[in-house]
Amino acid sequence: MRTNNVVVLVLAVVMGGIAAFMARQWLQSHAVMSAAASQNVGTIVVATQPLQFGATVNAENITEIPWAAGALPDGAFASKEDILNGGRRVVLSPFNRNEPVLSSKITGPGQRGTLSSLLEDGKRAVTVRVDDVRGVAGFVLPGDFIDVVLIGEDPALQRENYSEILLHHVKVLAIDQVASERQEQPTVAKAVTVEVTPEQAQKILLASNVGKLSLILRQPGDVNADSVRRVTERDLGRDRPRRAAAPPPPAPPPPPPVAAAPPPRASSTVTVSIVRGNKREEYNVRRTDE
Repeated sequence: MRTNNVVVLVLAVVMGGIAAFMARQWLQSHAVMSAAASQNVGTIVVATQPLQFGATVNAENITEIPWAAGALPDGAFASKEDILNGGRRVVLSPFNRNEPVLSSKITGPGQRGTLSSLLEDGKRAVTVRVDDVRGVAGFVLPGDFIDVVLIGEDPALQRENYSEILLHHVKVLAIDQVASERQEQPTVAKAVTVEVTPEQAQKILLASNVGKLSLILRQPGDVNADSVRRVTERDLGRDRPRRAAAPPPPAPPPPPPVAAAPPPRASSTVTVSIVRGNKREEYNVRRTDE
């Protein structure tokens, strides 16, 4: 019995020693890593308060905080001087408090905070007129993505309407004159400004004269351009006859016959020559019918 107690005691001492050794090794490695990390600590510029679209970036609403990572996020700034030097900058996309300030969300030095500053390279801004129904009851907000639908009348069918998706996954830049992406309350708008390519802008402007344009709200991460066919009244169970082909125009009437010219009338007189010796005389004698 006493031998068993001695064995258990020895095992406990050995296990305790092993645990102490491992703890010591972990503390030493953690201290080395902390020292290395403290040597690589940098700074990153963040907003000290919420900033809305159009706000000016200044020394009071931004600050530097420690940043332990080896690299900064794309577009981030390491110091306030990097932002403030070169000219005035304006907020293009709202910031929360302690959110890193990125170059894509503010203007360049000296630039104005206009809608054109939000456009990506090669893109254009075009406006679509909507109402409370065609604008998804006001739930379309800046920063959302939509599909643009054309509703028109097919000239090949008698008064038959159709709808088809004109553009897929289009970004909304502004609602009426509001361009802030932090707007949370739905607003019934009269105009929606979207970001498109030059060709897409031409399609929207042309389609606005062909029929009515409506919007379909979609998920931001859904970038698939689904191949949706044209929907007509036939798909709703309303069958309409096709327009009969217009009859050909009647042939023009033949021209009237040309009357033949009357034969020339014979002269009523005839010339008679009489020669007497060396003298020649001519007389006009009236012609008589036989």
